[in-house]
Amino acid sequence: MGGGKIPLVYRIGIGFVLGVAAGAVFGQGVQVIAPVGTIFLNLLRMLIVPLVFASLAVGTASLKDVAALGRLGVRTLALYLITTAVAISIGLVLGNLIQPGAGMNLDLGSAQFKAPEVPKLVDVLVGIFPSNPVDAMVKANMLQIIVFALFVGVAMVKAGERAAPLHSALESLAETMYSLTGIVMEFAPFGVFALISGVVARHGLSVLAPFSKLIAAVYLGCLLHAAIIYSGMLRWMAGVSPLKFFSAVKDAALMAFVTRSSSATLPVTMRVTREGVGVSERVSGFVLPLGATINMDGTALYQGVCALFVAQAFGIPLSVGQQLSIILTATLASIGTAGVPGAGLIMLTMVLSAAGLPVEAVALIAGVDVVLDMARTSINVTGDAVVAAVVARGEGESLKL
Repeated sequence: MGGGKIPLVYRIGIGFVLGVAAGAVFGQGVQVIAPVGTIFLNLLRMLIVPLVFASLAVGTASLKDVAALGRLGVRTLALYLITTAVAISIGLVLGNLIQPGAGMNLDLGSAQFKAPEVPKLVDVLVGIFPSNPVDAMVKANMLQIIVFALFVGVAMVKAGERAAPLHSALESLAETMYSLTGIVMEFAPFGVFALISGVVARHGLSVLAPFSKLIAAVYLGCLLHAAIIYSGMLRWMAGVSPLKFFSAVKDAALMAFVTRSSSATLPVTMRVTREGVGVSERVSGFVLPLGATINMDGTALYQGVCALFVAQAFGIPLSVGQQLSIILTATLASIGTAGVPGAGLIMLTMVLSAAGLPVEAVALIAGVDVVLDMARTSINVTGDAVVAAVVARGEGESLKL
């Protein structure tokens, strides 16, 4: 697992396999190395705020035109919303075909869950504008940081040459953070080993059996979304080989799988997208931080499968209209719940409520949610990189692949 000439992705893979084995063999005994995983996650989180702010501000200022910023923003948001709607549709189709909850015959007495309060849309919109940008950075409120960085970038464009020193300083900060990301990633194999061994030790492999069809449906859906939707976008909209692209971003996908956090993986996503795919800092600095906050293809797909799972487990038939409401609710919720603590849980609650399903059923999924979270986060991050490549191509950039 050390240095040498072994590529990083293989060292991370070795750490992952050994971690699964250690968690299965030693059980709770692996908790002695849990601090290693925590330290690694902290190092990744350490990078997020300065990297997002500097990259997004510089990327916005590099557009040199507020109209170009609007075009880039509309294109990015449209792609994120469309892929999210397609993802949840795939989840619903698989839920209908595989029938993961069929035959469980559960009742509400078997599930106890207190649904979190769903925030009002107006509160979410007001909440993305920071009254104190320093406080937003301290609390790592990503949407507020993104909004502040956009304002700073636009202001640098308006100020022209007088803002050149600030632009240069932020550009230097961004490059320094990219370099620091490379340093932190050298510790990834050890962090991955500690994190995955703890997950296996806490939840055990036996928890998977009763929900094997649910897990299989979510993982199959994620694979299909990548193989069909992402590959099609890469081939026809970005003009690159899907296989070469997925190979270039595999470090970010694997890191997302282990950490289960799009935000924590963001520094890695930005590095591989710039260095491996060839997306400019101007585009990657805008598209990726936004995607890590609001793009939830994997999570949306999971919502579709889980909604059908709950309906089947409790013997509640869902009409076509109810399933269409699930698509609409999950697509809007992917943006509406962004930046809210427990966004994934709130998102699932909103979807179940929209379909007239018992929100108490979330308690049933909680036991295997960590396993489902790995796949959906990996797809979330991969989707961010795909959209960055497509947007970059649309902006006339040449990619390396």
